Formats: sequence, C-alpha cells, structure tokens
Amino acid sequence: MADLSSFPITTRWPAQHPDRIQLYSLPTPNGVKVSIMLEETGLAYEPHLIDIGQNETWTPPFLSLNPNGKIPAIIDPDGPGGAPLGLFESGAILLYLAEKTGRFLPADPAARWQCVQWVMFQMAAIGPIFGQLGYFHKFAGREIEDKRPLTRYRDESKRLLAVLEARLEGRDWIMGDDYSIADIATLGWVRNLIGFYGAGDLVDYGSLTHVPAWLARGLARPAVQRGMEIPKRPD
Repeated sequence: MADLSSFPITTRWPAQHPDRIQLYSLPTPNGVKVSIMLEETGLAYEPHLIDIGQNETWTPPFLSLNPNGKIPAIIDPDGPGGAPLGLFESGAILLYLAEKTGRFLPADPAARWQCVQWVMFQMAAIGPIFGQLGYFHKFAGREIEDKRPLTRYRDESKRLLAVLEARLEGRDWIMGDDYSIADIATLGWVRNLIGFYGAGDLVDYGSLTHVPAWLARGLARPAVQRGMEIPKRPD
C-alpha cells in the first residue's frame, strides 16, 4: 500500500484508495482536462471535489500541493522510480499522464512537439482569453460601464477560434487523424465558451464550420462525457 502521509493535503481529503492516483479538482474547463485524460487512459484514480466557491484551494492543505491555489492537482502514488509524485498545472499533468501511459501523444518526435505546441496554445491563449471573456460577459465584469475590456477579449476570442478553425480544416482532430492531449486540453474551454459563458453569438460561433464539428466529435466520446462530470458536484 502506498504511503501518502508526506502529502499534507491527504489530511484534509483522505485517500480511501491510496494506491490510486489522487485527483483534486472540480469540473471546470481546466479541471476536466485531467478527469477526461484519466477516463480515456483507464488509469485507476480517486477524485476529490475541491470547492473553489468556498475558497478550499486557498487552505494550507491544498496549498501544500499547489502553492498557486488552483485546481486541478494530482498525486500519483506510483511516480517515476516508484515514488509518489505530486503535480499541479493541467498541461503538465496531461503531459505526465501521456508519458506514463504512452497514449494521446505522438511517438514521432516532430509530431510530438507539434502536439505540445497546441497544448501550450490552449494554456497560454485559449484558456486565459476565454476566461476573461467569461468574466466580462457573464460574471461581475459585465457591470463595468467601460466595455473596452469586453470588446478586447471578444475580438481576441474570435481570433483564437479562427486559428483553431484553420487548423481543423481537413482534420478530424487537432493533430490530424489521431485524438490527442491537444484536443483534451481544448474541448472543455470551447464547450464552456458557448455553453456556460453563453458567448456563442458574441464570438460569431455559428459562422464556424470545423470547430463545431470537432467539438461534437469530442463530446461524443464516452470518456469525455464521463470526465466532464468528475468530480461530481453536490446535488
């Protein structure tokens, strides 16, 4: 049995199955990247719901694993060399799990780095920009009288969607024929933009062809459907 006692987070969220990967998350666009990846790979894991509405990410136990106070984070009891490994940052976790399983990351070195670059595109551009658009369109930012920030993030979101639209022309997935961590990283954010944020009309989503078809293909995957709901929110 794995010993996770050196991780203080386990005192607040105890591991019932310490030999499984411990997932600390919430089904947000960043959180579901990891739950989808875990469902796709079939790795055994134990999810723990972290309530960001109650500021649980800013408690000392959570900060002991991720000092940046964000979900998701994991502990793998069987890390490199067999020692437990804690990780935060969803992109890093995706790359780690792809390396661990040998799945959803191309083996060819050139294609591998191209896949990584699209993961970074999501991490550096799509996630932050879509998130800001959501803030200024749906949340407290909508009350700000100066609409220049909303206009800025709307226009940049449209530009990023155009980049993705061009990439997907003639491709089923971002890397072509093969579904990869680039898709896993991006699906939840596009879904959130047009769903939870309600910004589809704002960014002219209906004018796109390839992105909606790609999103539909991704959301049809059983592992994606499961991962989008993990950890399960309280009723």
